[in-house]
Amino acid sequence: MSSSMSNSSSPTMRYTDELRIKAGKQWDRVINHRFTKELATAGGSGGGRIATKNETNHFKHCIMKNYLIQDHRFLDSFVILLASIITKLSCLNDRIAGCQFLGVITGSENTYFERSFATLGITKEERSEEITPNSKVTTKFCSLMTEVAVSGNLEEMLAVIVVCEWSYLSWADILLNEDFHSKDEFCQINRDDFLTYEWIQLHSGTEFENVVQYLRELLDREGTKLKAEVLENGNNSTLGASSQIRLEACEKR
Repeated sequence: MSSSMSNSSSPTMRYTDELRIKAGKQWDRVINHRFTKELATAGGSGGGRIATKNETNHFKHCIMKNYLIQDHRFLDSFVILLASIITKLSCLNDRIAGCQFLGVITGSENTYFERSFATLGITKEERSEEITPNSKVTTKFCSLMTEVAVSGNLEEMLAVIVVCEWSYLSWADILLNEDFHSKDEFCQINRDDFLTYEWIQLHSGTEFENVVQYLRELLDREGTKLKAEVLENGNNSTLGASSQIRLEACEKR
């Protein structure tokens, strides 16, 4: 985080809210992406290009096939990142919720992927990088998660995982809210297709909201501590300069 942001932000504003505001339109583009809306709804192809629900589901499944292969590639790097965060936390009380979330990721979420692969007829060969190479985004994101995990900097690791999980919660909330208020079946979530509906369920609801809140609170605490060190010691001191660099690293993540 830059010094100008530290000076202009409200003293009562959460550090994670400061980072979200700083992300601006980039954050809005992520959580309002056309991809999530089209895959979630009965009229998923958009623009009336596909007339029936069955045809729409076939269209969506073709897209989901590649999407799920790529998204599953994140899982191992994500587990490394989350486990690294857990080891860097200072006490058991802080670690418990992280360990429980790790169980969800390696349990119900991984099981969702395996069930989806079976439903879509995706073989282990198709899931290999030789047959289905990583997209550029997949390679960059996996590298980012591994990079910050290796760095051992708690605040940077938290910055990456908070963006990931908070953005998932945000787009899921948007879809559920629009579904609740819409009377048009082509704008409503297709609950007949577990591939898309269960993906929304995994990233919404009280339990997942609590996970995001937990991760945000951890990052809020680290960010507040670093900001206090900058304020107390100034950028010219060794500690103040180091803390400022670490804050700026969080913003870049």
